[in-house]
Amino acid sequence: MSNIEQFTITAYSENAIGLLNRVTIIFTRRHINIESLTVSESSIAGIHKFTVVVNCTMDLVIKVTKQIEKLVEVLKAFYHLSNEIIYQEIALYKVATDSLLASNMIETIVRSHNARIIEITSEYTVIEKTGHEEETTELFDQLNKFGVKQFTRSGRIAVTRSNTELLSEFLRERERN
Repeated sequence: MSNIEQFTITAYSENAIGLLNRVTIIFTRRHINIESLTVSESSIAGIHKFTVVVNCTMDLVIKVTKQIEKLVEVLKAFYHLSNEIIYQEIALYKVATDSLLASNMIETIVRSHNARIIEITSEYTVIEKTGHEEETTELFDQLNKFGVKQFTRSGRIAVTRSNTELLSEFLRERERN
């Protein structure tokens, strides 16, 4: 029996209309739930990076990665275990600050979690926390005592522990051949 593990798949592509849909369909057809999905520019001009977090078996992540690479606009795709990457998420919290006491207590919690206050008004405080999901959830739980009005967390962003960008290595190899 195969073990389910968490993988982060990174795919590099041209910025093409409809590509996100075609990528997500690959996961849907294989009944793989996407835990997190982030798309942004990469370190290479004109190239975008998809960062997808999934829980599945090694065999399945290999098949999915190969299938993503078959898409015309995709240059290369890689999969990584959590110990092979450095990753973070960002969370924003909008918390009710009805009194000076609440405001002071929130500030103490924010400092203890190495978060930062973005905006303070008489009605609310907006807080930013960067970290892993467990850290942002823990801060949410503590802030929710004061009434979290709004909360959002980004998808995972990640870089590999490799000294160089894997796509750059791939492109150099391709040029040599």
